Amino acid sequence: MDKLQIQGGTPLEGEVRISGAKNATLPIIAAALLADDPVTIGNVPHLHDVTTMIELLGRMGVSVTIDEHMKIEIDPSTIRDHVAPYELVKTMRASILVLGPLVARFGSADVSLPGGCAIGARPVNIHVAGLQAMGADISIEGGYIRARAGRLQGARLVLDTVTVTGTENLLMAAVLADGETILENAAREPEVVDLANFLIAMGAKIEGAGTDKIVVQGVKKLHGTHYEILPDRIEGGTYLVAGAMTGGNVRIKRTRPEHLDAVTAKLQEAGAKVGVGDTWIEVDMRGKRPRSVDVRTAPYPAFPTGMQAQFAALNTIADGVGTIIETIFENRFMHMLEMRRMGAEIRLEGNTAIIKGVQKLTAAPVMATDLRASASLVLAGLVAEGRTDIERIYHIDRGYEAIEEKLAQLGAQIKRVPN
Repeated sequence: MDKLQIQGGTPLEGEVRISGAKNATLPIIAAALLADDPVTIGNVPHLHDVTTMIELLGRMGVSVTIDEHMKIEIDPSTIRDHVAPYELVKTMRASILVLGPLVARFGSADVSLPGGCAIGARPVNIHVAGLQAMGADISIEGGYIRARAGRLQGARLVLDTVTVTGTENLLMAAVLADGETILENAAREPEVVDLANFLIAMGAKIEGAGTDKIVVQGVKKLHGTHYEILPDRIEGGTYLVAGAMTGGNVRIKRTRPEHLDAVTAKLQEAGAKVGVGDTWIEVDMRGKRPRSVDVRTAPYPAFPTGMQAQFAALNTIADGVGTIIETIFENRFMHMLEMRRMGAEIRLEGNTAIIKGVQKLTAAPVMATDLRASASLVLAGLVAEGRTDIERIYHIDRGYEAIEEKLAQLGAQIKRVPN
């Protein structure tokens, strides 16, 4: 297994191209199951999670081809079975996204519960309740959600909590249902809008994506299409924070600035000069130490949970005391303990982290614990004195395409080495 080695202390300078969004790619690959004809998807990021989703479709017999530019062609007409097995689902919760399309298109789905978790606190119950309201017969047996249905019926679905994957699963199910489906309290994330635009390109009738009320008129069938994935806002935000933390000047290209408003506002608060164009954002913190910022995560368009760890890293070396409040996921502070090993002054109280900035971090061996947490350790390593070794970087590879190459292109001293 590889690890990352980072020699800290270099201000980042230059520009970097942002890859396609992981969290749009996964539901869009699942949505290809709904089509009668082949679909092609472009701007697909080369990530471990994307490979897992493609492997899942391949297991079902779906024909998937990938060219050297990561353009994917998916032909669902060759599908043999409708099972998402535990060994694949356990590695990636997003595998649950095949549930809605399989039931809507084929009337049958056996999908392992993500990570073998029980229905309850995690919002898989929202996916199940929604499909049941649309007429699916669902049971939970042996760790699998087993769903059967004739043609699904349109329904008014009020989601208990704002859930991105729940919104996406039910949206995909609704496009082939008989009649009108209304999704209330729907997630408003750009990735949900991208999925809706992909479905519309295949012939779906959807209004209101990007608001908390989505209205779908079911159609009999969907056709093939070609679609380009939107840029990854979390990847973009990570490189902007890296530029600000290191006292550098970084421009991200091929991004959608409007999706990063909450992030750029916090960077300005931290003292960075922010420039914005049609498809680029630039952060300039040359020669300055960032100021601490307070962050509270909330569903889009508020501050994204996926950027919480990166701002925690920024606060560790900022001037002042900053508070990070995580409202979306429990257990998303594991990276804080690793940053303490590098000399960060962090106090944890439930879902709140109080971080007092220090003049400098000191390199130490650390371990990535989840996807975004691992990005924060890379950022900490970029400013730490000495050489930081980061283990378990398979977490990083789930969501960041060629992170060491992109950072090296900005001047970082970083390399991937065998463990």
